[in-house]
Amino acid sequence: MDRRNFLKSSGVLLGTSTLDLPTPQFELKKKIKVGLIGCGGRGTGAAFQALQADPDAELVALADIFPDQIETALAALKEGHKDKVKVDESRQYVGFEAYKKLIASDVDVVLLASPPCFRPDHLAEAVKKGKHIFCEKPMAVDIPGVHSVRESVKLAKEKKLNIVAGFCFRYSVPNRELAKLVHAGSIGDIYGLSTFRLGGELTQKPRQASWTDLQDQLRNWFYYQRYSGDIIVEQTIHSIDFMSWMLGDKLPKTVSGTGGRQSKPWTEFGNVYDHFAIEFDYGDGLKGFHFGRQQNGTQNRNSVEAIGTKGNLQVGMLSSYAIHGQNPWKFQGKMNNMYQTQHDELFAAIRNKQVINDGDTMADSTMLAIWAREAAYTGKAITLDEIMNSTKTYGPNSEGYSWDMEIDNARIPRPGHTS
Repeated sequence: MDRRNFLKSSGVLLGTSTLDLPTPQFELKKKIKVGLIGCGGRGTGAAFQALQADPDAELVALADIFPDQIETALAALKEGHKDKVKVDESRQYVGFEAYKKLIASDVDVVLLASPPCFRPDHLAEAVKKGKHIFCEKPMAVDIPGVHSVRESVKLAKEKKLNIVAGFCFRYSVPNRELAKLVHAGSIGDIYGLSTFRLGGELTQKPRQASWTDLQDQLRNWFYYQRYSGDIIVEQTIHSIDFMSWMLGDKLPKTVSGTGGRQSKPWTEFGNVYDHFAIEFDYGDGLKGFHFGRQQNGTQNRNSVEAIGTKGNLQVGMLSSYAIHGQNPWKFQGKMNNMYQTQHDELFAAIRNKQVINDGDTMADSTMLAIWAREAAYTGKAITLDEIMNSTKTYGPNSEGYSWDMEIDNARIPRPGHTS
């Protein structure tokens, strides 16, 4: 299931949660006002799911750097949830400062779905203003951004704010059942785990005559290091997060790997890689491996396999979940819409005065993907201390963005070369 194609999936509108939550005991009919920051396909999908999650949720504000994105999202949302979309012109915020205006309004929940380079600042502002948050992955594109996220998470805990992260695999029923079994020792001590996220290329929006170079880059942000952090940070991070989850969310000691650009020409389509192969070394013989690829005409694969002292697990994401060995198991229950469940649980927590905070794991998984990218870009093994102390940034913070700023001119990385 691809959330970029949310309008093609009835699950966006009809997703159900498997939660058995108590009946809310306070302000049952109080409206929950929702604001969306980042009105592309992912953001619009998140807004659909938020409105589906609670009968008294209302979308009251939209923010984006492009006005046409707001118009497109608004039209789609009105078609799907006519009575729950109440966004007048005064609450359609446009520009790089639009997020601040939306967060300063009377919204209760903010959905953060802009390109990930903006996420640390958007998250910090939302927490500062006391909003509940759905925070799409990844949470940053560099380590200074991760440190900012950690500070926001710490403050959110103090304020008892909900933060639900866009790492949707953790909200899948079969994945949760599998995680419980693995953590209880069903396959024994794990000594090897591999993840594959192989698929085709993302589409590119054709450049329009009226677009500047910067507008063209921001329309196609996932092809640029500055805005997306590369494919391993922007997309295949889901697999890295799943690996970390199965391994108890502990951090490796070193990360090494490789990657490159084979499929698309180096003179077009930005400056990101189209494949990565990464080794995560946890010490004591335990290693995790991640393989990611975006190349048309190649094999699709979204799998996780682990070998333990008592057996092994095999996951074909969204299709099959099994454990083999001393404690065999196969998921035979009802699949849920994990994207919808994220919002169902977020809004139920708000209603019930409970707190979900995915902050620590979302920061760690983002760091893991950045760590892996840096290992591939440099061709060097990088230790935990080295990555934690990295000061390398890929662009300015949100305050530094303007329409006359310099575009992302970084070269496609060549390991072993300094220029």
